[in-house]
Amino acid sequence: MLLLEIMTIEVMTDDVYTKQGVPVTLEGVAQIKIASDDVSIRTAAERFLSKSTDEIRNVAHETLAGHLRAIIGTLTVEEIYRERDKFAQSVQDVSASDLANMGLGIDSFVIKDVRDKEGYLEALGRPRIAEVKRDATIAEQLALTREAEAKRDYALQQAAYDAEVNRQRAEADLAGTLQTNITNQKVRAEEIQIQVVERQKQILVQEQEALRRERELEATIRKPAEAEQFRIRTLADADRFSIEAHATGEAEAIRLRGEAEADAIRAKGLAEAEAMKQKAAAWQNYNQAALIQQLIEALPSVAEAVASPLAQTDRIVVISNGDGAGAGASKISGDIAAIIAQVPATVEALTGMNLTEAISQLPGVMNGVKEPGNGRPQATASEAPKSSE
Repeated sequence: MLLLEIMTIEVMTDDVYTKQGVPVTLEGVAQIKIASDDVSIRTAAERFLSKSTDEIRNVAHETLAGHLRAIIGTLTVEEIYRERDKFAQSVQDVSASDLANMGLGIDSFVIKDVRDKEGYLEALGRPRIAEVKRDATIAEQLALTREAEAKRDYALQQAAYDAEVNRQRAEADLAGTLQTNITNQKVRAEEIQIQVVERQKQILVQEQEALRRERELEATIRKPAEAEQFRIRTLADADRFSIEAHATGEAEAIRLRGEAEADAIRAKGLAEAEAMKQKAAAWQNYNQAALIQQLIEALPSVAEAVASPLAQTDRIVVISNGDGAGAGASKISGDIAAIIAQVPATVEALTGMNLTEAISQLPGVMNGVKEPGNGRPQATASEAPKSSE
């Protein structure tokens, strides 16, 4: 039975001489298996069908070891040591064709170890070791220097970091303070806004209360007052209308009465004017004798008017001065006669007419006795008023 599983083969060559004649020992590991294609399987079956797995491993080991020895002889120790991957790839490439002829395939081959008994590799490594040590020392010094520089840089960076942290902290503190102030200002602004809103609400409530009071005042006082005022004004208008109507009626009555009186006065005036006109016409026909006659007829009335105050007197006391003149009733009668005798002079003063002269010039009128010295007729005195004592 053929197994298609991978088989691990340890390959080791002792004291194989290199191109330089230095014996070296190599250890390698290969991973092989029967190839999975039909040709490889038939080939492997032909080769190994009657063999065990160990026998297949042994055949593959010898093939790999042979190629390994052959390749070592073409290389120097340095090439084998320094270029292990290239060396292992060469062994794998060379062995692959031989293993394929047996139906086997090689998946990998690696060099595990390269050593020698003469100390060549050690001697070869000494310069390298010295170089490595030197490089290590330099590297250590560089490392120390770098460490010092790193520490210095770290310190600088730490200082810069601390400064930045402090700056950021200060900025944060300042920002916090500013933010706190801003927050406080915002809170204060909100409080003020709340106060403003509350004040506005209070004002609104006060306005509503004022409006309610205004409406209450309107309903309880103003409207009744306006109604009472309207009622009083209506009554006043009615009274005024009544008064005006009454006054208008009175005025109309007065106007009508005035017109009637005016018409009466006008009629009376017209009548008087007509009478005066007629009198004037009559007077135009009168001569001087007629005028004098009118005056003479009026003299008794004048005498009566002069004597009328005496007629109203209940008692007159006459005191004589002892000059021998008349006293008592004769004295009073003489005074009245003297007053009447002055009438012609008064008429002459008022009208410019000499009544005595006019009478004297009338023919056939002077039948009475002429008063000596003035040629004027003596007037007859009216009866003197009665007197007591």
